[in-house]
Amino acid sequence: MTTTNEEYERKDRSLKEYGALVLKGMAMGASDVVPGVSGGTMAFILGIYQELIGSIKDVANPDLIKALFSLNFKKIFEIINWQFLIAVAMGIGIAIVSLAGILEYLLENQPVFLWSFFFGLVLASIIMVQKQVNSWGAGPIIAVVLGTVGAYWLVGRVPAETPNTWWFLMLSGMIAICAMILPGISGSFILVLMGKYQTVLGAVNDRDIMTLLFIAIGAVIGLVTFAQILSYLFKNYNDLTVAVLIGLMIGSLRKIWPWKDDLDWVRDAAGEILMRDGHPIVTKQANYLPSMDVNGGQEIIFAIGLAAIGFVLIIVLERLSSD
Repeated sequence: MTTTNEEYERKDRSLKEYGALVLKGMAMGASDVVPGVSGGTMAFILGIYQELIGSIKDVANPDLIKALFSLNFKKIFEIINWQFLIAVAMGIGIAIVSLAGILEYLLENQPVFLWSFFFGLVLASIIMVQKQVNSWGAGPIIAVVLGTVGAYWLVGRVPAETPNTWWFLMLSGMIAICAMILPGISGSFILVLMGKYQTVLGAVNDRDIMTLLFIAIGAVIGLVTFAQILSYLFKNYNDLTVAVLIGLMIGSLRKIWPWKDDLDWVRDAAGEILMRDGHPIVTKQANYLPSMDVNGGQEIIFAIGLAAIGFVLIIVLERLSSD
């Protein structure tokens, strides 16, 4: 039976459909691991975003709290869209665990090609998400401009030197998860800005349970809280909200541009470059246009090809999700 609450339609799904949800969750998880790419964007184009936000919002339902205290399990499972959430969470978890090591390696050894692929993903995502705006008037256009300027400024900020204490790990999880469910803002990039991306990636690869636990606790708190705000905005200001998110995606392309020069780093009193998690702490970068003279332009051709693959992949996923 299909039921509907005020935010989304809850469906009875077949085993095959739940398998498809796991795959969509994997696509979200893969996106969330990479700075500059949003799992929320992936959920948006795959057609599960409204149900995702509505299902998360249900977790804070006062009736659920009453049911939990009274151990009314039947009522608990009626309120929570638990089959949907488990399938999506399973896919996200599989992707994060399986891809963390690969992406860590590619970010260190083949950054141009990895960023090229994701540049294509985000370009196609912008085209897909703009279809969610029902009417393009002055308001949505201004919202796109503001979102673009804001994101362009944000992604140009310098990653911070921050503590590894339990409270800051929880705070990082709270802020990053809010970004992860916003189309256009990458939770991984927020972790970069907060100086915790390599820490979290390393914790996944090293099975550092305590670090992951503090991040997860913060994420749950932030997720349930922020879902309430998002649900209200989409219900009452859909076009303006989506327009801002489109602007955020456009502005984030500054961060995802494949070709960058590191210009300056954090140094100690003796002038030595300081390291964080084995990597120099960069304080200034500049995007540049590559030259066709380097390796006969092979790098550029291959990078453009990967961007095209990423672009087509999003289009195909969107078509499949709408079938």
